[in-house]
Amino acid sequence: MPFSTLSNLSLTGDVLIGDQIPAAYSIDRSGFVPDGAPAVLVKAASVDDVRNAVRYATSAGLSVVIRGAGTGLAGGASAGDGSLVLDVSGLNRILEISPADELAVVEPGVITQALDTAAAEFGLRYAPDPASAAISTIGGNIATNAGGLRCVKYGVTGDSVLGLSIVLADGRLIHTGRRTAKGVAGLDLTSLFTGSEGTLGVIVAATVRLQPVPVNTITVAAYFDDVDEAAAATTAALTARVRPSLMELLDEASLREAQDHLGVRAESAGAFVVAQADGFGAQAEADIIESSFRQFTSRVLVGDDPQAADHLLAVRRAALPALERHGRALIEDIAVPRSRIAEAIRAVTAIAARHDTAIYTFGHAGDGNLHPIIVVPESDTGAYERAVVAADEIFGTATELGGTITGEHGVGVLKRTWLERELGPEASEVQRTVRRALDPSGLFNPGKTL
Repeated sequence: MPFSTLSNLSLTGDVLIGDQIPAAYSIDRSGFVPDGAPAVLVKAASVDDVRNAVRYATSAGLSVVIRGAGTGLAGGASAGDGSLVLDVSGLNRILEISPADELAVVEPGVITQALDTAAAEFGLRYAPDPASAAISTIGGNIATNAGGLRCVKYGVTGDSVLGLSIVLADGRLIHTGRRTAKGVAGLDLTSLFTGSEGTLGVIVAATVRLQPVPVNTITVAAYFDDVDEAAAATTAALTARVRPSLMELLDEASLREAQDHLGVRAESAGAFVVAQADGFGAQAEADIIESSFRQFTSRVLVGDDPQAADHLLAVRRAALPALERHGRALIEDIAVPRSRIAEAIRAVTAIAARHDTAIYTFGHAGDGNLHPIIVVPESDTGAYERAVVAADEIFGTATELGGTITGEHGVGVLKRTWLERELGPEASEVQRTVRRALDPSGLFNPGKTL
């Protein structure tokens, strides 16, 4: 249906209304199902489309839910009654790659892996690597401040964002940040919008930092008798002051499922850890990591070529698809101080037993970000209710251990009740004040985050 059929809406992209809108545009990967269905779907083809759609939504009394690839895990892109879904996945151009300045300028719909591939032609890479890199968009990653395997050395998405172009609730287009390696002029609006989950404005372009492709990468993996030994080994490596590019941990149940999914020979172990060192000092750092691991286990493997690295990382990458074979996987996301990783995993195991719920834990041991995956079999009618109670206890455990309810997936709908418990009432009100200042009518993503 052309845009001209809707009054006050002049755009070059496509629009669908009512029953024409596919059901997939109401939900994201979290599986959260909102009440009702969106009224309008706008598939933006330009920045002007975005600005006009925002203005139209205001005049029509609709809220705006911004959508990229729909790979979010907290319900942030779910859209129900009274909403206009603003699909920006069509804004998918890499506008510039500057090898000299080691940066790229991209539109929000660019697939994360596509940017990394394009940068590789210049000996560069986009360091953030969420597990969804092959399907998620840069805009969505920025909106949630997504993490990934390489966080321990290269940080989360926000550490690679230099500047943004944003459409505000009144349709104005602003530009934040810079192209320079550093800059401190004015308030840091780039950081404010990064991680705001579509509640403050629409990202229509981003200037992001690129990194040199490492000259060398060495992978070290090890099997341990239990998670306590695995956590102690990772702590030993990190307190030796090495900075691996990644350091991943799987508990016994996750390891078993991943190995079965891959069809590889099963290693009986209470935990599995895989780490990588990269750059000019990769060999020296890998030697320290290997030595640290050998303090706790003799089952250590080292790979110094891409094929060996892929083989050792395959188990970690197979963990989630292995669990999704058994039912709906609720992908939870907590972070705790690194020194309390083993304590957190033991607590999750106890919660699983207490609520007769299948929970598998893996995650980023290098920064304490854990993913307790709750599997809900379709054949078990009471499994989802038990899973909700278990998840609630998991979030409580994270905060009790000095951690957070989300390390990289965001708050969205699913963790709203826990956000104020973590932030406290005063800090929560400050955040609501900021949101009201930028979006006084509550246009963007109502009912999400705060």
